[in-house]
Amino acid sequence: MGTGRRNFTLGLGAMLAGCSTAANSPRAEGQPVDYRIGLVDEDRPAPGTGKDVWAKGYSQAELDEAQEKFDLVFPPDLVALLRERRPAQGYDWRTDETQIRDMLRWPLEGLLFDVENNALWQSGWGDRPRTPEARAEALTAIVNAAPKLIPLVSHRYLPAEPHEAGNPVLSVHQSDVIYYGADLADYFEREFGHPTRPLPRHIKRIPFWSDLVELNG
Repeated sequence: MGTGRRNFTLGLGAMLAGCSTAANSPRAEGQPVDYRIGLVDEDRPAPGTGKDVWAKGYSQAELDEAQEKFDLVFPPDLVALLRERRPAQGYDWRTDETQIRDMLRWPLEGLLFDVENNALWQSGWGDRPRTPEARAEALTAIVNAAPKLIPLVSHRYLPAEPHEAGNPVLSVHQSDVIYYGADLADYFEREFGHPTRPLPRHIKRIPFWSDLVELNG
């Protein structure tokens, strides 16, 4: 695959890259999620950024309104987290409508870019259509049939399906899709606390998106 990349500007990547903390030890695989422990202290800024890691959570009515507005269903662990606290450097589901809609389109737009500029086309997608318009139509149908991705922070996403706790967090930049956390708690510990520790060996497989992770090795 070629190396061409469009110049997406998110404004958060550099900020997040320097985040670290003296968080609790990484939780063991299978340990129940408790968002009150093991994450960055809500009242402490992320070291090196001067920015708060956490902000006050949402009311249930605010989350219900956001899900209806964006045609999403949040998994139960995301609801539990956002009721208690929200990532201050992430998207505000009450006010960031333009940014959120942009990020909901981001995965498909990035894949379409790689289809036309980096010779991307997977055998599981069927025969490669002859024209850009036909390729866009075919890939759009494939992505629309895949689990929706819920933007969290920058280009990190949580799959909306299956509708259960424990879905992995994905980093999505065009066809460069990787796991960035085995679940929400693992992701936030990794993003803000332990960025270099290995991922767990067993990560839930997500239709379509895990195929792209495997494509990237």
